[in-house]
Parts: sequence; C-alpha cells; structure tokens
Amino acid sequence: MDLKLDGKVALVTGSSKGIGEGIARGLAREGAIVIIHGRDVAKTEEVAESIGSNGGRAYAVSGDLTKEEDVGRLVEEARAFESRVDIVVNNAGGSGDAEDWSTTRSETWAAAYDRNVLAAVRVTARLLPAMRRARWGRVVNISSLAGLMPPAGRPDYGAAKAAMIAMTASLAKAVALDGITANTVSPGTIHSERLDTAFRGAAERQGLAIDASWKEIERQVLTSFAQVAAGRVGTLEEIADAVCFLVSPRAGYITGANLRIDGGMWPGL
Repeated sequence: MDLKLDGKVALVTGSSKGIGEGIARGLAREGAIVIIHGRDVAKTEEVAESIGSNGGRAYAVSGDLTKEEDVGRLVEEARAFESRVDIVVNNAGGSGDAEDWSTTRSETWAAAYDRNVLAAVRVTARLLPAMRRARWGRVVNISSLAGLMPPAGRPDYGAAKAAMIAMTASLAKAVALDGITANTVSPGTIHSERLDTAFRGAAERQGLAIDASWKEIERQVLTSFAQVAAGRVGTLEEIADAVCFLVSPRAGYITGANLRIDGGMWPGL
C-alpha cells in the first residue's frame, strides 16, 4: 500500500534512540523527509546521517523540550530545512527516578508532566498555526500502556502518559475542521535497547547462557515482566508501521483515537 508520504516533512521528537528512532526510520522508508531530534547532538546527527546513507532524507535538530527557548529555536531550524513541517510525532519524554508511593515527591510529578505532556504541548502549539493555514497536518503523541494500566511504581509516569491521551482527544476536536488529525499511540512491551538489557540481565540471573538467542531469552523471562497474550514483545518496526499509517493521507478519518500496540495486554474492550 502506498501511504502517500513521499515528500511529507516529519519532526519526530526524541528520535536519536529507541522508539523515536524506530519511528523516524520507518517514516524515512516510506519517503518522508525526517527531522531527527535529541538532546545529544552527536547521536542525533549520527541517526540523521545513517538514514541518509540508506537512501532516506533526514536532518538533525537538538534541544531540551522543557525549555521554551530551545523549542522555539529547534522548530525554526526544522522549518529552515524544508520551509514547513507537515507531521509531528511527540515521542520525547520517558520516566525519571524509580519512585513508588512510599518515596514519591511532588517535584518528580511536576518534572514528569513537563518532560512528557508540556514538551508535546510546546512543540505542537508552535506547529499548529502553519498546519491550519495549509489545511493539512498530522499530530501523533506517543503515550504508553502505563497510561491505561498504571503499575504501582513510577506513578508520576503513568499519570503523565494518561494526561497525554486526554490532551490528544481535546486537540483532535479542536483541529478537526482544519484538515488536521491528532492521535495517540500507546506501546506496551517493546523490544528497545533498554528492554533488551533488562531482559538479558534477568535471563542471566535465572541461569540462561550469556550467548543465548533472543528467542530463548524472551521465552524464559517475558512473563516476569508482563502478561502479553501474543507471547512475545513488540518490535520497533511494528510501532513505526502503525505511526506511518496514522500520519498518512489514507488515515484522514482517524482522529482522537488511542491506538494500543500491546500484543493483547489490555484487558478491556
């Protein structure tokens, strides 16, 4: 299926590694011009150069999305590359200290909200006026299954990700008549570098050989981390494919949705 993304310009925040990098690479494969963002300048440029060397088109911008001045600068840099941004994927965020309800502090919650929710607000608010003038745009906010199934630990993170889902639903209603869609993607257990390290560490502690295959590691330790009906973790490519469809012209009637990519972990309807 041709997703008709050739030449569309996409800014993916937090795309110098992990899920964001996977999304950016997926968009580049579909022909989009991708703007890579990260706080580590060298790593961000490395990802952009790698995409370019594989036949894609990519630029790099850097900045701290909790700082208004950084956001303003990087958005202007992004526009300078291609004059417009058609698509924004707000992926930057993540969790901070591993606090629970016996140790949690209000400042941790404020930082989590700033890093996840307000970062997305800052970027989106600067890009929306031009999208409205163009009568076309796509916004995808990367939340987490933790926003729907919050664990006992890291309550600040689950709350922030839940807020992103509500924020997206509001935005979708506000811009629907402007040719803009806004959706949320909530990944479950995904094979990122961080997850790989955690799984391999758990497997080694359980006596599995250090050179065991990923399939063996996954089979032995997955249930210790999550109850996934599909019996495996998801891949970065599966997240990227879903985002590519949501931001494509073919998904113009999908807005305000929260797409769970969780292998059946969600217990509800």
